[in-house]
Parts: sequence; C-alpha cells; structure tokens
Amino acid sequence: MILALVEHDEGTPEELSLEGVAMARELATAEGDSLEVVAVGDEADALGEALGEHGVEAVHCVAHDRLEGETYAPDAWAESVAQLADDCGATAITGPGTDRGRDVLARVGTKLDAPLATDCLGVEVADDGAYELRRNRWGGSLIEHARLEGNRKLLTAAEHEFSSEPAASAVEATVSAFEPDLEDDDLAVRVDRVEAGDEEGISLGEARVVVGGGRGVGSAADYDQLEELAELLGGTVGASRAAVNEGWRPHDDQVGQTGAKISPDIYIACGISGAVQHMVGCKGADSLLAINTDPEAAIIQKADWAVIGDLHEVVPALNDALREAD
Repeated sequence: MILALVEHDEGTPEELSLEGVAMARELATAEGDSLEVVAVGDEADALGEALGEHGVEAVHCVAHDRLEGETYAPDAWAESVAQLADDCGATAITGPGTDRGRDVLARVGTKLDAPLATDCLGVEVADDGAYELRRNRWGGSLIEHARLEGNRKLLTAAEHEFSSEPAASAVEATVSAFEPDLEDDDLAVRVDRVEAGDEEGISLGEARVVVGGGRGVGSAADYDQLEELAELLGGTVGASRAAVNEGWRPHDDQVGQTGAKISPDIYIACGISGAVQHMVGCKGADSLLAINTDPEAAIIQKADWAVIGDLHEVVPALNDALREAD
C-alpha cells in the first residue's frame, strides 16, 4: 500500500498535497498497489469525496483530542503517520512539497529507520523494486538522478512538478478514524495558535499573473507602477531578494529559494537580473516576460519574451495600453 500525507483546510485538500497524491498514484499504479492517505485536523473526515476523484481508496483521519483545532505538533504527526504505516503495511509514504510535509516525513523516516528523498521531480519503479528518481538539489540549480532502496521508502514531491488534476477514473474512498498512541514528549513542541497576516489581495501562490520587481525598480515608491500593472492584469506583485533586503517590499512578497515558489500563467520580471536563487522560485511559471536594460542579464536567457528597455518607461506604457484596451 502507498500512503500519502495530505494537508487540508477544513476538509478541502491543499493543492500541493494533491500534487503529492499524484506522485503517490503513479507509484501505486506502477506497483499494482492501493493508494491511501492520512490526514490530521478538524474535518479531515470530509476529504473522502474530493480525494476519491484523485484515485484515493481510503482516507485515514488521525483522531486525538490533543491534535484538535489548529494544533501542529511535528513529532505527534510523525508518530501518528509511523504507527499507521506499520498497522497498514505501507511500503512507501509520500508527502507534499511544503515545509510541513518535509518536516513530518523527515521525522517519520527517523522513527521507521527508512530513507527519505525530498523534492522529487519524477519517480519510476525499477525491476528490483528500488525507486529511480529525479530530484532538485542545490535549490533547483542541479537535478540529481538517484536510486531509493529499502523495504519502506519516503518521498516528497517538488512543488508544481506533478499535476493536481483529478485522476482519469474516480473511486469511492472509504473514511475511517485512526487513533494513535501518543506520549507527552510527542507534543512537547507544537503550534497551537495561528494568527492571520496582514496580506491583502491575491496571494503569490494562487496568482495567475505575478509582476516581480528587483533592484532595478529603484525604490519602494517606484513599485506603484508595478502595483498598477498587476491590478490591471488581475494579478499580484512579487519581489527579488535584493528588493526585500533594501526594505522596499516585505518578505512575504519575495520570490525565490528562500521565498515563495510561484506557478502563474505569466511572470513579468521587471529589473531582475535572474540569479539562480530567484529562478528557483519562478521556474513554475508557464511563461516569463523579462523587462531589463541589460540584454546580457541571466533572466533574458531564460525568458520566453524580453523587452530590452527601462522598466520606468516600459511599464507605464503597458499600463496606458491596458487601460485603453479595457
């Protein structure tokens, strides 16, 4: 059996978790195995119908009074997954490409003495049962080809590398409660309160259009023209690390290895040089338009389209054209 860890928002599976389920589904199909998921949190029992559309045959809802509400206790989550894997005989456990997914599976690997491969781009099952995989290394600047061996294997999916679309054939997923045996030590570290940030509008992770600004924007005030362009296109604004370090934009706006990973329909990069760390964050974009005065900038080589010019002239012209076309 292939077991997938799923994060959810009050019974609605998160997109990155569905990507992890897609990777698990590929493994289950290749091995002729069943696909089941484990979920923690309130209303996990509402996941059955949605996950059945993704080929999931069973949903195991972790039920424990000390994990109710928004409590996140990484060791308790890991202990729950490990106990369930033993009870169900899971041969592989997958997780989403999120901080929490990587955190939990790393702890599960320690508890089960099982190998873990993170940020997987693709996985195939070899004749001897090992997994042959490709995965991101060095922030995505290098792709590693590796073998994952062991009686039980753990993997997390790289962000936006697997489709979150439903399976070709839906199934009716069963839903059952799983009550783990937890000790006080399992809950010694926990998040028991989440406070909403002051972010407004469309988030970077959900935006279909992202307008990014780098050091070439020049100042915090000059982001007004990028804000206008994003608004006209129904998108949101991002920033490079350099712009964040200058204090022009908050860290929540940062796109890159140490910021957000985005996958919009189009990313418009204004005054951004295209450092490797930044490209890691925007490589999921379907299309990239770069606006830069330097024709030799690294981002120009990666772009689908490029405008060689001053963004302070190009962006206002774009804004004027969009307003006239509206």
